[in-house]
Amino acid sequence: MSSRRPRVLHVATTDMSLELLLRPQFEAFIEAGYEIITASAAGRYVASLEAAGIRHIALDNATREMDPRRDAKTVREMVRLFRRERPDIVHTHNPKPGWFGRVTARAAGVKGVVNTVHGLYATTTDSRSRRAVIYGLERAASAFSDVELVQNPEDVRILRRLGIPAHKLVTLGNGIDLGRFVVPTPERRAHARQELGLADDEIAIGAVGRLVWEKGLRQVFDAAGQLPWRVENARVLVIGPLDPAKPDGLGPRDLARIESESGVRFLGERTDMELVYHALDIYALASHREGFPRAAMEAAASGVPVVASDIRGSRQVVEHGRTGLLFPVRDACELAEAITRLSKDPRRRAEMGAAARQKAEREFDQRRVIDLTLATYEELLAR
Repeated sequence: MSSRRPRVLHVATTDMSLELLLRPQFEAFIEAGYEIITASAAGRYVASLEAAGIRHIALDNATREMDPRRDAKTVREMVRLFRRERPDIVHTHNPKPGWFGRVTARAAGVKGVVNTVHGLYATTTDSRSRRAVIYGLERAASAFSDVELVQNPEDVRILRRLGIPAHKLVTLGNGIDLGRFVVPTPERRAHARQELGLADDEIAIGAVGRLVWEKGLRQVFDAAGQLPWRVENARVLVIGPLDPAKPDGLGPRDLARIESESGVRFLGERTDMELVYHALDIYALASHREGFPRAAMEAAASGVPVVASDIRGSRQVVEHGRTGLLFPVRDACELAEAITRLSKDPRRRAEMGAAARQKAEREFDQRRVIDLTLATYEELLAR
């Protein structure tokens, strides 16, 4: 090794993932003495990354969709990038950078290759052929990595069944800033509700995430349409950005129609999510697929009970009956029923919210994720 700082190059599909999911980790890695470079398709989050001192390199052909021509160009871009930057470690994120990046990093002569499995891109409800393709790609790409950092313990078990060696698999978990997301004082809660225009007697139900149908928004909207007959003072708030690059993304016309039909209120993308959680009585997550949902962890840390679809990822955040409620995935009636039960029982909401915060303190501290990742880097560099 030369006297320069160890160089780690993180590759993701979009700059949104780098900024919203990983930036606190990058800042901690820099503080620990690493040089951090990021690469992805360029977008509006690049400026924020660079303002934080995190260098970003655009991958001109990176896309989340399966596009063989552009994917082939992305592979060539990655090879050139790795040979030019000569990182000590390449760390890949998201499905496609993970599939292509692990192979190309090794082909380019990178000594250390790490991949984070944020959530396997297949579920038990997918067709057998789809699962075979996705699991086959994961198994093949893992042959080129040194370490697989797996957020979800259920995914670890699947990867072991696929034949990935146990010594490569590290259960990473997921984490958030427990100093930012806290249980509010009565004064802070009152301020937050006033900021969002909520009356004292309204029950505020929040859903957070990119506005794509895969997030279970159809079930959220259907449940919202049922609530006026169940809970007179319920108010459903949806927070998150449009994602026009996704084929299942909602558009501006969809929002106007849905607001009219279901009474849902869209707040758009917010940078003050700690305030939003302080205003909520219930957090709803109806996703069809998750790795280890960050927003649900943030809500739990803020003392908000979580109602979530009973899927891999949500089960790691919600202890059914203790910190929130699980309901069958894609079942809007059961989602509405769970929200109704909690809406009518303030004592139970308070008990679940307190238990959710305790669970967050035990299991959702981002410092643990950072320390585990740094230990992985140090072990690779020492080899």
